[in-house]
Amino acid sequence: MQENSFGFAHLWASGDAISHSVAVLLLVMSLASWYLILSKTWDWWRLRRAARCVGAFWAAESVAAGLEKLREAGADSPYVQLAMQAHCCNSDIEAASGRLLSRFDPAEQMERALRQQLQTTQAAMENGLTLLATTGATAPFVGLFGTVWGIYHALVAIGISGQAALEKVAGPVGEALIMTAAGLAVALPAVFAYNAFTRANRVIMADLDAFAHDLHAFFTVGKPFAANSAQIHPLRARLASGEA
Repeated sequence: MQENSFGFAHLWASGDAISHSVAVLLLVMSLASWYLILSKTWDWWRLRRAARCVGAFWAAESVAAGLEKLREAGADSPYVQLAMQAHCCNSDIEAASGRLLSRFDPAEQMERALRQQLQTTQAAMENGLTLLATTGATAPFVGLFGTVWGIYHALVAIGISGQAALEKVAGPVGEALIMTAAGLAVALPAVFAYNAFTRANRVIMADLDAFAHDLHAFFTVGKPFAANSAQIHPLRARLASGEA
């Protein structure tokens, strides 16, 4: 039976160390991208669940009961961490006597603690996005390098044989075309995912910032600011209406 010059086994067997390295690099980039895409999608779904519990937190009879409501969507959600940070900061203000922290106004201490928690949460949410952006930007060029190397093999085969016979160049040309397609296949999901997660993080950070603003007002003034809930919590309003 005649061997298929365009089969994957033939292309792999006819390739050298450089073409194999390009193929393995594209495979690693693809696996890393899809791992991040799936894990970030799962994290975003959990954040949507946690956002729905914020209303129950404000409807609770006490801070402890409100924290239990928030924990129903996950004990490690950013909403729980913000509420716990505000509650602990409020409890520790009197114990800060004699330390540098005691020189802050209580409201400033609360603002400082919430700001630090928001920065920590934002850094955690953006973790992995750099890899997606790098993959989307570089994978086509990695595939293009494999394409150029495959065409080089085709030219070498023509030079050795002395004739541009199809059976002499079919394998290297097929290898080159597959590398091009592989580079695009790796890059496109990474680019789409990066854009989607960047927008999702921006929306959820706006909602967390509003929640932190309410917590600051509650623990320093005694009650959250009276404002339109759709303006303070745009994500929660969309979730309630079923648009998000």
